[in-house]
Amino acid sequence: MEFNENNIDLETIIRDEVNKYLSRDIGDLPATQQAPLELREKYEKMEVPNKGRDIYEVLKDLNNEVLNYLYRPNHPRSFSFIPGPASRLSWLGDILTTANNIHASNFANATLPINIERNLINYLVGKIGYEIKPAGGVFVSGGSMANLTAIVAARDAQVEMEDIKKATVYLTSQTHHSVGKALHVAGFLKNNIRRIEYNDDFTMNTDSLKAAIDKDIEEGYKPAMVIATAGTTNTGSVDDFTTLGDICDHYNLWLHVDGAYGLSHILSDKAQHLFKGIERSDSASWDAHKLLFQTYSCAMVIVKEKNHLLQSFGEDAEYLDDIASDDDVIDPEMLGIELTRPARALKLWITLQVIGEDEIIERIKYGEGLAEYAEEYVSSLDNWRIISHANLSIVNFRYENSDLTEAQNNQLNSMAAQKIADSGYAIAYTTVLNNQRVIRLCTTNPLTTHDDIRETINRLDQYIGDYDMKDA
Repeated sequence: MEFNENNIDLETIIRDEVNKYLSRDIGDLPATQQAPLELREKYEKMEVPNKGRDIYEVLKDLNNEVLNYLYRPNHPRSFSFIPGPASRLSWLGDILTTANNIHASNFANATLPINIERNLINYLVGKIGYEIKPAGGVFVSGGSMANLTAIVAARDAQVEMEDIKKATVYLTSQTHHSVGKALHVAGFLKNNIRRIEYNDDFTMNTDSLKAAIDKDIEEGYKPAMVIATAGTTNTGSVDDFTTLGDICDHYNLWLHVDGAYGLSHILSDKAQHLFKGIERSDSASWDAHKLLFQTYSCAMVIVKEKNHLLQSFGEDAEYLDDIASDDDVIDPEMLGIELTRPARALKLWITLQVIGEDEIIERIKYGEGLAEYAEEYVSSLDNWRIISHANLSIVNFRYENSDLTEAQNNQLNSMAAQKIADSGYAIAYTTVLNNQRVIRLCTTNPLTTHDDIRETINRLDQYIGDYDMKDA
């Protein structure tokens, strides 16, 4: 072979790249930046070279172009979607696990990393309130995979396969769209997904839920599962788990909680009361790459009885016989979809071991306080109205001019959100609540300041003040 990686001074290159990353202030970079068309075409059409290129040329392309045009979830003024303000300790964990190329499918391949994964699953099980011994779970890539894993387990526990065309599932329009994808993959018919009305606070209306279940039973359907949410993406709303638990017990339904965003707030004494009754659920998703401050990807699916995961995903393979675990030990690959899987738990373990639970809680509470501050500041401005109050770390508001039509007010809010994103100063995209276009802030970053909040809102207000509807 002509090419030898040992001929490249990778040690110096890696050290330089790490130092370059550590020395930058991400707040000085654009919060988001779109690549121009010519660069998009360049990289879509770039051929794989026969002989390879100089590594410094490749790194120049990577640093100056590919990595320059990004949405930056770590940015202190990244307020859209659910930001990912990852700790540098998590990044360190990623470096070490990637460097060791850990295959964390079973105990034979990665004994201690999997012991750590089990330890953290038990820690999270305790926070939800499940009993440690029958409960369990597994680390996965994100909330989408966590929801899919739980939904497949629920289907297998609740639905006879000959009844799948009659099986019904209950959620609301505020449920994350990954749930709809998961239900489709799991074989539930779209016509059998019931979207239940929600209350003024965007939580599931339990009276409407009971009525829908009764109607389905009367019409010969087979109610199977309720999908609740611990912190909706739009508004941070947390469903009433106590009442939902009563309903699911009465009708013998599986209760799954999508907690990808909001479940970390259960650690906060300010928000803990919102999660009362969550231990009544059968499963939950939880994203560590959101409010446990991990790099992508790092999430967990947790079930009240881990045997449900084993029954759905446990498979034998002859070529793995020599490394099969004892009967009393369950390998992670038997609890989920992935066989090839990285040691995702290690970076979370490093973070928690170094900074401790107290610091994680303080960071979560700080984000809650930022949302409350944003609500207070918006309320002090003319023509701005709070649409959903600060909940967990999300607040929604909109500009309203009584002299304009609803459509024009919607247009103004969209315009302001787009302009501030185009400027690179902040990302504060809109969503739709009750058919109105609203600006949404999700304030989870410990580096965000009150000045960041004020200036973002002031700029939104200024964009609207400078805009002439005649130009629309």
